[in-house]
Amino acid sequence: MSNAKKRIAVIGGGITGLAAAYRLEQAEGVEYQLYEKADRLGGKIQTELVDGFVIERGPDSFLARKESMSRLAREVGMESELLANDTGQAYVLKGERLYPIPGGAVMGIPTEIKPFLSTSLFSTAGKLRAARDLFLSPTVKGNEDISLGHFFRRRLGDEVVDHLVEPLLSGIYAGDLNKLSLKATFPHFQQLEQKYGSLVRGIKATRTPQPKAMDKKSKGMFLSFRQGLESFVHAIEQQLDPASVRKNADLSFIRKEGERYLIGLADGTSESFDHIIMTTPPHVTAQLLSAYPYFDYLREMEATTVATVALAFKEEAVHNPYEGTGFVASKKSPYTITACTWTHKKWQHSTPPGYALLRSYVGRPDDSSIVEQSDEEIVETVLHDLKQIMEIEGQPEFFRVTRWRQSMPQYHVGHTFKIAKIKEDVARNLPGLHLCGAAFEGVGLPDCIDQGEAAVARIIQTS
Repeated sequence: MSNAKKRIAVIGGGITGLAAAYRLEQAEGVEYQLYEKADRLGGKIQTELVDGFVIERGPDSFLARKESMSRLAREVGMESELLANDTGQAYVLKGERLYPIPGGAVMGIPTEIKPFLSTSLFSTAGKLRAARDLFLSPTVKGNEDISLGHFFRRRLGDEVVDHLVEPLLSGIYAGDLNKLSLKATFPHFQQLEQKYGSLVRGIKATRTPQPKAMDKKSKGMFLSFRQGLESFVHAIEQQLDPASVRKNADLSFIRKEGERYLIGLADGTSESFDHIIMTTPPHVTAQLLSAYPYFDYLREMEATTVATVALAFKEEAVHNPYEGTGFVASKKSPYTITACTWTHKKWQHSTPPGYALLRSYVGRPDDSSIVEQSDEEIVETVLHDLKQIMEIEGQPEFFRVTRWRQSMPQYHVGHTFKIAKIKEDVARNLPGLHLCGAAFEGVGLPDCIDQGEAAVARIIQTS
């Protein structure tokens, strides 16, 4: 038995690849090489620090209850930099008005009767239709998969879905509810329906009780870092051996040769490894592994195109009559923006005193043409929409438009079965190849960390 170290390649330097590389850095008996095509690590995590502003151009936070990211932050010395968001009322933009999201709503599912009955967001007929959830038989049979749209419309009716559930869930997956898989996105809703016979009853029985009054000091459910999410990327990178990190690395193929894998680079060189951890976007993964017939689903997987639009103003230029942290827009409303965060209210660290920072989102699964317009045209459109609901004087002090083309993998109906089939084919025919990242088992940052760490754990167990 040879005592030679196992050689492992990590393909892609986003948060999944970084988490894997960090675990490999700590492991014994292995050596690794992290390949990243860009000149920086972090993937979609991009923070810009400018004149006291902390501007997130990609994701702006992560769910606190998914603990792997907080744990990793502790390990790399970043725990003292963690901040929870300030809580406040969130709204839905419907017609020309902002409506408070009813108290007790979880992902748009009502769990408290009084706020739901008193809201003017829905008609009386819409409220009565949602109440049918309490009496309907289960929607899903056994192990089948259906769309989120079909599931929620059957249980709660069109009105609640159109004006509350869809805007909220689109904010997470940037996808089409009528195509997104229930099993791949919210399998626990399916389980609650089975166990309690009603979505409303199930959520009510399992949700953590909230304090009666949301005072200003209550902590939010999201976390970020004082100097932005990219500071976390830098902290992980500092823990890695620089000799094991290759940026500007353009790969052309990955092939199995005997018991090992050969990685070909665009410059004509190649390197050999015992294990490969793939964390690249699905179409890139399929392209690099094009010698094999198992990855058609990754090649065909849809991904949505969106843009984030950060607008900085002097505080007195923004007259916002609403107390809260932002809103999502009903798809049925005549607006281009899909959501807006009043970032200076939700994340006080993001904005210097005397200024306001508004972060809007544009681009829908069925229409992302706005993303291809010029920065100035996008800003003009966003400002036009914002001015329908609050008073904004003049132009922003500055703005940042960030386009994310084909960036959010879509978990359509059947996703879990197709991914299981790919993993089965890989285990049988390509042992030593490990597939993970946002295209597989969760798009959130902690989900990606979990997947990268799990790949390393599997490798170490087989050593």
